[in-house]
Amino acid sequence: MTNVTVLQESKQENGISQEVLLNLGPQHPSTHGVLRLILQLDGEIVKRTEPFIGYLHRGTEKLCEHFTYTQIFPLTDRLDYVCPPSNNLGFAMAVERLLGIEAPERSQYIRVIMTELARISGHLLIVGALPMDLGAMTVLLYVMREREMVMDLMEMISGARMHTSYIRIGGVREDLPEGAVERIREFCDILPKRLFDYERLVAKNRMFLQRTKDVGVIAPKDAIDMGLSGPNLRASGVDWDIRRDCPYEIYDRVEFNVITRETGDCYGRWICRIDEMRESVRIIEQCLEQMPDGLFQVDMPTIAFPVDKDQLACSMETHIHHFELSAYGFKVPKGEVYTAIEAPKGELGYYIISDGSEKPFRVKVRAPSFVNLQILEGKIGNMKYLADLIAVLGSLDPVIAEVDK
Repeated sequence: MTNVTVLQESKQENGISQEVLLNLGPQHPSTHGVLRLILQLDGEIVKRTEPFIGYLHRGTEKLCEHFTYTQIFPLTDRLDYVCPPSNNLGFAMAVERLLGIEAPERSQYIRVIMTELARISGHLLIVGALPMDLGAMTVLLYVMREREMVMDLMEMISGARMHTSYIRIGGVREDLPEGAVERIREFCDILPKRLFDYERLVAKNRMFLQRTKDVGVIAPKDAIDMGLSGPNLRASGVDWDIRRDCPYEIYDRVEFNVITRETGDCYGRWICRIDEMRESVRIIEQCLEQMPDGLFQVDMPTIAFPVDKDQLACSMETHIHHFELSAYGFKVPKGEVYTAIEAPKGELGYYIISDGSEKPFRVKVRAPSFVNLQILEGKIGNMKYLADLIAVLGSLDPVIAEVDK
């Protein structure tokens, strides 16, 4: 829904022009959620852009103060709801640092597989959605075919297609089910061929190139000054990836390239995500080769739920153990911590203050979509028309649930 208000009239040599305020959103398909942009326009020319957020605010950070550490995972699922395992991992790592524990090796490999599948899922969506925003519908239908394969894998592994809550403090909820490794390998064989099809369909399309090449250029210095991260930062030529530069889990054991582009335009941000999916496939394949046998969660009854679920039917002790953790949680030592990971949208960080109880005293989420969005008020080169703004917003790939929190 768009509302137009006349701002002012100014006489020019060639006649009278009107500057208007245009409300783009919050109910508009091109805003990728309930985002409201107030635009100052002179005809079709964008003079100023001001994002207004808060239409999807659910108080996630405040809610965390009233839930146990385990009960918070469904809340993290609903930040970047396109890629829940990444949200789970960042929170789990932060709490593990407070506890002074480390997840077993096997569970770290499983975590990385899940988060890289989530990265592919998120990138597939925007790789199809950006051309759709610009009028090319076909590619979105194709990427949904591959994204459905990722959703099937998520459901097979965790039991849920979207809100998985699969990664837990001290490991993962369950081990990989029988047949999962083969299905993941099959997906890794298929996806690179399909990425080639996307490029053949869109990457050299002259209309797509006209709408994205040299449009919405973000200079490296401006990207750094505005706090951009993830593909939006790397597409401006800044070679920074937390997985490589501040490795966590087992990322220091796998080989992958950090994808960068020098153009900093909408096309660079789009093609950067295509190439990142290829690297995610490389990472997953290496994880499947290297993953050892062993525990999938820490052997600490005070933190981890019972592994043998069959015992719940016949063991009172196991029942009590499960009930205690579910209802009351576990205490976390006093302290504060900030942990960041390379989520699909960029740097996802959790700042947690513990007062020694079963619930956090304070949780702050450094959401990449929130930070990336502020570039709309910054310096974006060659974003002249309203149509260019649609391309820029799509290339930034914001998820508004993560923006509003």
